[in-house]
Amino acid sequence: MKSYNSFSVAQQQVEESARLLNLDKATIEFLKWPQREFKFTIPVRMDDGRTEIFHAYRIQYNFARGPAKGGIRFHPDETVDTIRALAAWMTWKTAVVDIPLGGAKGGVVCDPRTLSQNELENIARAYVRAAADILGADRDVPAPDVYTNPQTMAWMMDEYETIVRRHQPGVFTDKPIPIGGTEGRRDATSRGGVIAVREACKYLGIDPTGTYAIQGFGNAGQRAALLHQEILEGGKLIAVCDSRGGIYNPSGLDPEELVIHKLKTGTVLNFPGAKQIPRDSVLELNVDVLYPAALENAISAHNALNIKARIICELANGPTTPDADLILHENGIFVIPDILASAGGVTVSYFEMLQDSGGDFWDEATVHQKLDKKISTAFKAVYDAIRDKKIHPRLGAMVVGVARVAEACKLRGWV
Repeated sequence: MKSYNSFSVAQQQVEESARLLNLDKATIEFLKWPQREFKFTIPVRMDDGRTEIFHAYRIQYNFARGPAKGGIRFHPDETVDTIRALAAWMTWKTAVVDIPLGGAKGGVVCDPRTLSQNELENIARAYVRAAADILGADRDVPAPDVYTNPQTMAWMMDEYETIVRRHQPGVFTDKPIPIGGTEGRRDATSRGGVIAVREACKYLGIDPTGTYAIQGFGNAGQRAALLHQEILEGGKLIAVCDSRGGIYNPSGLDPEELVIHKLKTGTVLNFPGAKQIPRDSVLELNVDVLYPAALENAISAHNALNIKARIICELANGPTTPDADLILHENGIFVIPDILASAGGVTVSYFEMLQDSGGDFWDEATVHQKLDKKISTAFKAVYDAIRDKKIHPRLGAMVVGVARVAEACKLRGWV
């Protein structure tokens, strides 16, 4: 299978969008690169008393529309280019949903699966000590990402407040609720994606109560399984897969029972009434909606011609390769791209910042209602761009995001 450098893909997407927007050369070059990049070397005391050296990054891609925003991941394969790409996509994502934030991403090169809780806490606090000068509610606001979680944010917030000697809950989001987190954050990413599916069904004239399948049954996939039936008021889940294999039942799988089974057994396999199928075949079933919620590059030129779903909602980061995008578009398959489909998470993180700033916390229904409005409005903007410029959905979303960031850069006189 062809391999892609994720940052090269991100830069190519900027160039394609910029051509459609007739942006000048200086603006294009400016938007192709991060504004600020930081590399840290952090010493961490391990449980056995030795000190281990970890390499870490924080890349602040663009500040034109507001403070940088983006997750911090702990992952053994992290590189400067993967983080650059993710920071770029965060920039377009916050612009697509029209929240006043820029984009950033961070990472520590480590394997959390080999580390104790104490060692993870030491790494989290060491990262903040290295990066404290560039963080802040009005500078750069991190959140969890791969192998980090609300507990990680709690440690990081505490370390930051220890350094600055004042209460600053808004500098990290997706915190535990007792220390400034928000209601409605746990399912925000999946909820935003399913709201986008509802809007796509409306605009495309597709029955929202049809069939759906989910590739990847971690947190995002499990929540999508449940929320699809809540938000679309129906629908039949017929297939799911996880890292160990797939299951299929054309008569339907009970999402609630399946989530319970997965949590109990650690896999979707051996679910009562379901037939086992190859993991990757879930992508190629004849369904109305497909949720890729696992790894990047799951849909490529290798299998794109076999995809039969009418709508693809990208809950994973980068599940579709650039060449597959073109094939899917030619075959009339509507892809809700990740910078729109998974924007519910950063939208509710922004709501958390607002609540922390004002000291007025909202109930879950209020968060859901505000999220619904943001995603619905964003979908319309993207759909209008797709229709007006006759382009595929990913390019439509990029055009919306890049146009808004470019406008802010020009208003500031940067380019």
